Amino acid sequence: MFAAKPLLARRHLLLSTIAGTIGAMIPLSGASAEGAPTAPAPAPAPAPVETLSPTAPSSASITSGSAFIANAETVPAADSAIRPFKFHATDDQLADLKRRVKATRWPTSELVSDVTQGVQLRTMQKLSDYWANQYDWRNVEARLNALPMFITNIDGLDIHFIHVKSKHPNALPIIVTHGWPGSIIEQLKIIDPLVDPTAHGGKAEDAFDVVIPSLPGYGFSGKPTELGWEPTRIAKAWTTLMDRLGYKSFVASGGDWGDPVTEQLAVNHSDRVRAIHLNMPSAVPPDIFAAVNGGTNPPNLSADESRALEQLKFFFGKGLGYANEMTLRPQTLYALEDSPIGLAAWILDHDDESLKMISRLFDGTSEGLSRDDVLDNITLYWLTKTAVSSARLYWENKLAFFKPQGVTIPVVISSNPTELYQVPESWAKAAFPKMVYYKRHPKGGHFMAWEQPEFWADDVRNGFRSIRN
Repeated sequence: MFAAKPLLARRHLLLSTIAGTIGAMIPLSGASAEGAPTAPAPAPAPAPVETLSPTAPSSASITSGSAFIANAETVPAADSAIRPFKFHATDDQLADLKRRVKATRWPTSELVSDVTQGVQLRTMQKLSDYWANQYDWRNVEARLNALPMFITNIDGLDIHFIHVKSKHPNALPIIVTHGWPGSIIEQLKIIDPLVDPTAHGGKAEDAFDVVIPSLPGYGFSGKPTELGWEPTRIAKAWTTLMDRLGYKSFVASGGDWGDPVTEQLAVNHSDRVRAIHLNMPSAVPPDIFAAVNGGTNPPNLSADESRALEQLKFFFGKGLGYANEMTLRPQTLYALEDSPIGLAAWILDHDDESLKMISRLFDGTSEGLSRDDVLDNITLYWLTKTAVSSARLYWENKLAFFKPQGVTIPVVISSNPTELYQVPESWAKAAFPKMVYYKRHPKGGHFMAWEQPEFWADDVRNGFRSIRN
């Protein structure tokens, strides 16, 4: 009984600091590869502002053989060149991955019939069998290398990004940020609907030029070698990236870690950012936070608000295990760099609803994602050796997820039923005084662009239409 106050205080601390650690599964850096970079597939309309250097690879480019993307200190901070990038895992790396998967030492089965003790043994064994015997990384590798991918050094760190330009005139530039345990793979399905809307039920005037960077410490971006790479600094780096691409104004979108990065773009760079789109917005009112932290539920909540409150109570009460560890002790996660099944289980256990969905698809049910989708993302983490470097973003972060950050520019909101919480329109209006679009969807979760790309693309096209002129 006397431990109640310290416990509440600790929970309050988690709300104000660890709350921001809820990554998106569907949240790139030093990676092994094969072959020097070659010229990327041409964008529909080459950007004359880009300073590409496809000749001799710089020290930050992948070298032949085992290959490695250089750490930040090997590239001069003043080097602002944009260098083409391609990735090729070696046959030895892929064979080693399969060997490790097959050599997994399994624990005993959970003692319950559901996921309340974590990722179920049968799910992981089905995933393991598919990964070792049927999955082919080369398929997604070919998709990635068919896109215009680049590396540029910003603030002393190599930043990887995809940049696809639309063939339509006056396309609106958009930068889209992934989260944890996600990656650029989350956004592959939304590229074509944005750059070529006429092929996907849209109009030519709805076209976008799409920029999708890898967060520092994730995938093909550099692994920070100094402290300080948190969402506010990342947002500033994104403005530098858009400068180098010739975009003096643009819109932005993000979920999971992409939410604070995108909201910090809006807060600190409103002279550049015209509007933002969020599918996991920071819009929880103070009285709701108080209720989540053990206080009394506010009176007269609507049905949508009551449901969102219960979702938040569940998440903060039972869904923060991974976030606590990565916020407090990210370096301890050595096992994720050594065991692919350990990494996969850690990634699958991001949130309750996503875990249930992924478990169903490995049982053979058709879902928003496929088995290959899931393993594309996990394999990218494995090949780039970024389990620990990506986790450090939780340690670095000082912002609270879900707490309004003071955004005053136009905002587009997508509200999904199996997100960590489905934001009610009333909360969104209060948090974003210039909200221009709100859509409550009947289906979809934390990885909206990955799981429900049609809904995501429709919201982005419809939401930003009013700010184009």
